[in-house]
Amino acid sequence: MKVNQGKINGISKKVTYTHIDNGSPAVCFMFSGAGYTYEKPLFYYSTMNMLQNRFDVVHIHYSYEPDIVSQPLGDITEVMVGDCNPVIADVCQKKEYQEIMFLGKSLGTIPIINGWMKDERYIHSKMILLTPLLKFDLIFEGIMSSNHATHLVIGEKDPHFVDEKIQRIKTKTNKSMYHAPNANHSLDIEPIHASRSIKVLECMMNGLTEFVKIKS
Repeated sequence: MKVNQGKINGISKKVTYTHIDNGSPAVCFMFSGAGYTYEKPLFYYSTMNMLQNRFDVVHIHYSYEPDIVSQPLGDITEVMVGDCNPVIADVCQKKEYQEIMFLGKSLGTIPIINGWMKDERYIHSKMILLTPLLKFDLIFEGIMSSNHATHLVIGEKDPHFVDEKIQRIKTKTNKSMYHAPNANHSLDIEPIHASRSIKVLECMMNGLTEFVKIKS
């Protein structure tokens, strides 16, 4: 296994990335949340899960002002896709992949849903959405209109857990979901409970493994 660092110009800034080369013909590009970065549990173990399932992994290291989520979703999408597309192109130029998967959390789900889900180049890519921002109708509508195989993970105490929208997503045969009772936006149990939070993480990883194995 090789770990390579890269840096490339996006439309708004230079963006660094970490490419974990597992010797695989498949790759998972990961997109962090606003304050939820790759060393935190959901990404640390998602990365381990992908490596275990013989994927390469790319962590894209962007950062934006905290008020970015107050901007129109179209503007957020344009900036994030514009910053991250050069990374995807750079990685795929250096190594040709047979399969590309996308995984994002919270803020990181916006460019996936509004950008790459609508890009014909990735029509066969699987999408993993951790705590997507379902309160935004454009996010919900993007998920519902997509024909991609998609796996969603969300906690029932997440402010973006909207039961009516969750039930409608469940009707889509190309969508799978794990929603955790009493889990917040970080998928930690409320009130604080360490062992139950670890159990949520274990259930999430089991769901990811099953989803990854499904033929797209």
